[in-house]
Amino acid sequence: MSEEGNKAMESALASASSISDQRQKIEQYKLILASVLASLPSDISHAKRLIDHLVSDDVPLVVSRQLFQSFAQELGRLEPGVQMEIALYALAQIQPRVVSFEEQVIVLREKLAEMYESEHQWSKAAQMLSGIDLDSGIRVLDETYKLSKCVQIARLYLEDDDAVNAEAFINKASFLVSNSPHEVLNLQYKVCYARILDLKRKFLEAALRYYDISQIEKRQIGDEEINEDALEQALSAAVTCTILAAAGPQRSRVLANLYKDERCSKLKIYPILQKVYLERILRKPEIDAFAEELKAHQKALLPDNVTVLDRAMIEHNLLSASKLYTNISFEELGTLLGIAPQKAEKIASRMIYEDRMRGSIDQVEAVIHFEDDTEELQLWDQQIVGLCQALNDILDSMTSKGVMVPV
Repeated sequence: MSEEGNKAMESALASASSISDQRQKIEQYKLILASVLASLPSDISHAKRLIDHLVSDDVPLVVSRQLFQSFAQELGRLEPGVQMEIALYALAQIQPRVVSFEEQVIVLREKLAEMYESEHQWSKAAQMLSGIDLDSGIRVLDETYKLSKCVQIARLYLEDDDAVNAEAFINKASFLVSNSPHEVLNLQYKVCYARILDLKRKFLEAALRYYDISQIEKRQIGDEEINEDALEQALSAAVTCTILAAAGPQRSRVLANLYKDERCSKLKIYPILQKVYLERILRKPEIDAFAEELKAHQKALLPDNVTVLDRAMIEHNLLSASKLYTNISFEELGTLLGIAPQKAEKIASRMIYEDRMRGSIDQVEAVIHFEDDTEELQLWDQQIVGLCQALNDILDSMTSKGVMVPV
């Protein structure tokens, strides 16, 4: 700022500050604001000086709030670099008196978030929006607005695969979504929740969420059009997560539902779904082809130096082996699974302990004995037959005594 420009600016601010009539005061400040905006981007110092003045005690709050609101809205006309510099400066200067400028802070933060998002700085955009006080006791915010911000922040964090911060805001949204009539926001919430479970490797829960989304019947929700590709992606994600889930009875039930869904037969990953459902042992070429469709977190290295994919495939093949063999040595099992015998024993023992596979381990003989659940199923069938027979006897007895039984 030149010496002359500095004097002219100070004179204009002093003149506006001395006006007693509030309407005239606001009009004079608006003229200064227009002059400052016209000088941009060549002289940002004028804008910063105006901001310093507006947050000072020299300007009544009712005036400074209105001027800041106009200032924030006009920023959108400037080039992004200038917008960001001025908006960040304004936020920093307002911070000591943030309670007095809540509405203006919201406008500034939303504009900054838009700029960060346009530059694909997802986490920075999310952090900027998270600075908005959604639970302010001074300014009551609409429930739909709160929900939209929580979901938007979660979506931005998910762009950087940050499940921890995304979950914090989805948890906040969960208290609002149950009473929300806004179908688009409700759908976005569901998608975020599924993606968070997926990133946290809670694959079976994620699969159920994805599958629920894939079954949406509406093709138009609010202003958002639901196309078949989006539903197919959700269904494919459900299949992928189910295959990666811990092998066991729960996974088998979800696999059965997916396998019976005729839409799955059109998916690219249907062949591996079929083999997994039919409990066939998967070979390396099939696993490698499946790996090409996975995201980074689905192939991440776990603390025991096994990837997420490898663990899922080893457990699946072990469960498949339990259907083929009555017993098998650790050595043979290790060869079958492509891992060391000791690791095969460890994984098998964990699956048996967690009741995901039926069997027992003979450590002396170094053999795993698999238990057939056929007898258990036969017993279950016999119990059902017995129950049906007892019910028929009761109905026959009632009929013989003249009691009318509706059929």
